[in-house]
Amino acid sequence: MDRNGSFSAETAGVAADADTAPVTIIVCSSCRDETGSDARPRAGALLAEATRTAAEDNRNIEVRTVECLGNCKRRLSAALLRDGCWSYVFGDLTAESGPDLVAGAELFVTSEDGLIPWRGRPDSLKRGLIARIPPLTMLKD
Repeated sequence: MDRNGSFSAETAGVAADADTAPVTIIVCSSCRDETGSDARPRAGALLAEATRTAAEDNRNIEVRTVECLGNCKRRLSAALLRDGCWSYVFGDLTAESGPDLVAGAELFVTSEDGLIPWRGRPDSLKRGLIARIPPLTMLKD
């Protein structure tokens, strides 16, 4: 936060240059589909693979997995993180939402204010927003 109370990636210690501000997409690989099926591979693992495929040519996006994001009621879940910026958690995704996550990450990686812009965000990332978590540098008290 700068002296005017505004937040920018630069004041958070993150350069606005896309080459130095990578985004990590974390996909819950243990998420089940809407039927709750235990079938393998799980729908979350399929989402992770679709996300990796969509991001394979983008060196500013890293795709990682985790066993559980604890968002089971909203089914397939993922998070977008960028150092010094807001973090986002999304739910209600499908196994085919990988390109949407990458599109959101591409908007995020070039963001100058540490936020994913609403305009241009895929609908699944508008409807599926669970939480937006501020960077530690923005916390008061």
